Amino acid sequence: MPFETIKLTAKFKLKEIPNGLDDLFSTYREIVNFLITHAYENNITSFKRLKKETYKSLRKEYPELPSHCIYTACQMATAIYKSYRKRKRKGKANGRPVFKKEVIMLDDHLFKLDLEKRIIKLSTPNGRVVLEFYPAKYHEKFRDWKVGQAWLVRTPKGVFINVVFSKEVEVGEPKAFVGVDLNENNVTLSLPNGEFVQIITHEREIRTGYFLKRRKIQRKIRAGKKRKKLLEKYGERERNRLNDLYHKLANKIVELAGKYGGIALEDLTEIRDSIRYSAEMNGRLHRWSFRKLQSIIEYKAKLRGIKVVFVNPAHTSSLCPVCGEKLSPNGHRVLKCSNCGFEADRDVVGSWNIFLRALKMWGVSVPPESPAMKTGAEKVIRYEWCGGSTRAKSSG
Repeated sequence: MPFETIKLTAKFKLKEIPNGLDDLFSTYREIVNFLITHAYENNITSFKRLKKETYKSLRKEYPELPSHCIYTACQMATAIYKSYRKRKRKGKANGRPVFKKEVIMLDDHLFKLDLEKRIIKLSTPNGRVVLEFYPAKYHEKFRDWKVGQAWLVRTPKGVFINVVFSKEVEVGEPKAFVGVDLNENNVTLSLPNGEFVQIITHEREIRTGYFLKRRKIQRKIRAGKKRKKLLEKYGERERNRLNDLYHKLANKIVELAGKYGGIALEDLTEIRDSIRYSAEMNGRLHRWSFRKLQSIIEYKAKLRGIKVVFVNPAHTSSLCPVCGEKLSPNGHRVLKCSNCGFEADRDVVGSWNIFLRALKMWGVSVPPESPAMKTGAEKVIRYEWCGGSTRAKSSG
């Protein structure tokens, strides 16, 4: 069986703040900005070249710093400058790139994590210090995972070390794929047995509700600590509610795909660049964090040995899955093919086309005019999401 790597990030909140942390964050930010400026003025996108040209001079200027702080600062500066260049080409960046955050990148020479003793050993200008962190239940699952890079982050809620863990997992050969079409308010699945399942998530209503709440606060309360506190409060509530929804949705999708061994998703990485609708629609689509749900589905599936593939999203909801002709609107969210007479909900069409493209990518030939699929498209099993469980809403 082939192996694939899963990477997840865990947060560790420190119980105490080491002495000299203010100076450490300030110095690191100063170094990163110097490196970004050097990269910008000399158009350097290579980490090796940036390190070669600046490392010795920085070591002389900051002899008290652990040497790998400069090493990771070069990595961070290179990544920031490359991101800036990419945004600049798209017309989304002005002026020069600047690093303002209170973040320090750590490699395995700068910190050591001991989950059993619940401590982190951190290298500082004053030597290596031992720091305790607050344990969380989800930390336990990372005991047999490999520790990678980390970031020391200071926020209003305290100081955290965000650690990247990786694990090699066996992913089996899929028998078939479940096509998954993600939308603002529902998730539609095309199952290989000819059935279609649609889960109504109400995500759009949740996001819109919190958006209107924040807009009301911004109109009624002047800028200040109270307004900022309220906006952060409702922003965190929205994130927590949607994270809970995403994890439960992903569990349901992985459960349904378990016996088939494969999940097909759309490759939506560049979708934001093509959003050109009204201001209201653009705002809604930009607030929709589809990629986060995809990444949760992906890692949960891999942990179960299920293969995940990404297909071209172009025209999945506008081409007939039976004959390939362009579909025409035929009522609210219903599309009809003028060539073969096929008619179905646009989300059902999308999930079916994703399913077919995954099969084609994998070299499996299944006749798209399957009677089972046609029957399934006419009768979709719909579920209403209710506090972590699903109940049948309607069939039609």
